[in-house]
Amino acid sequence: MIRLKDLSKVYRTAYMETVALDNINIHITKGEFVAVMGPSGCGKSTLLNIVGMIDSPDSGEYYFDGEEIASRSENDLVDLRKQNIGFIFQNFNLIDDLSVQENVDLPLLYLGISKSERRRKVAEALELVGLESRAKHKPQELSGGQQQRVAVARSIVSDPKLILADEPTGNLDTKNGDDVMNMLALLKDKGATILMVTHSPEHGAKADRIITMLDGKVSGGQSESEIEMASNVTALRQS
Repeated sequence: MIRLKDLSKVYRTAYMETVALDNINIHITKGEFVAVMGPSGCGKSTLLNIVGMIDSPDSGEYYFDGEEIASRSENDLVDLRKQNIGFIFQNFNLIDDLSVQENVDLPLLYLGISKSERRRKVAEALELVGLESRAKHKPQELSGGQQQRVAVARSIVSDPKLILADEPTGNLDTKNGDDVMNMLALLKDKGATILMVTHSPEHGAKADRIITMLDGKVSGGQSESEIEMASNVTALRQS
């Protein structure tokens, strides 16, 4: 599903240069639940932004579902993102003026799906997260845990191939955080591919695999195929 090969990202200003990602090699298979962990500033958010096609790498290759996309145009990336990726953010990112139902409906509206089909999909998504009775409520009328469940429903309503979760439990208490993690586990069981950034060792342990990062590099958690690939690349460079 996801393959990053020798991926690098550098942020430059007039006074300094910051290496956010340094020759990253990662492979995530379809249906896998992967957690990314590491200290603040290690490159986790940059990694998620590039995988989510919000940002672009400076060098290296990014294969999404078998296609190399690192060199795609911005318009192509927008279309790919809308059709294939669902996002869950730490701060929910719900629109206060819209109802729960309308917030969840937004990804489908952008895809041009018919009103009747959107209504059916939104109802199914809200039922999955247990909020069908709150469809007409506004986000500010919900608890933090309920708002995050709305965000989960919005992320899955278009049946994306990949779900990206950026600290999805960061602003929640223990119970609501556990509820969100249980929902992610349920989505994984239904076949979703999930990449989650988290600072919580307990929640990271619920993933199939933990990738650890430090100073823009992957320091642990690569799959066997990625370790082999990285070794081959190193050998070629040394030859």
